[in-house]
Amino acid sequence: MQDLLPLLAGKYNYWIYTILMMTGLYAMIAKNNLVKKIIGMNIFQTSIILFYVSTAYKKGATLPIIMDGGHGHTAVHAADYINPLPHVLMLTAIVVSVATLGVALALGIKIFRQYGTLEEDDINHQIRMQAGE
Repeated sequence: MQDLLPLLAGKYNYWIYTILMMTGLYAMIAKNNLVKKIIGMNIFQTSIILFYVSTAYKKGATLPIIMDGGHGHTAVHAADYINPLPHVLMLTAIVVSVATLGVALALGIKIFRQYGTLEEDDINHQIRMQAGE
């Protein structure tokens, strides 16, 4: 256990993201209620977004804005700046996540109106009964 402590130090955010991701995955796989599955999917997506945003962090780094307009005689060191690409990509992922959540909830409403329940087992049973099995 003493050998693990130096590995875990400073990595708490990654452990939290992993726990969130596994919680969302568990909800998607193990739950019978469709709304619980949808919320699990949303937790899963959010944990991935948080992970990617946290990987772009650099201690002591600054925004990638050159103040002198590039006319100075000093060289620009890329290591001094934060990479904005993960943040931009995750903004797109947030929009996709919200759209996915909206479509999934709309489908959940449609399923509830059709079958009168959101429990997966009951819906499958009704589908089998309609098919004549």
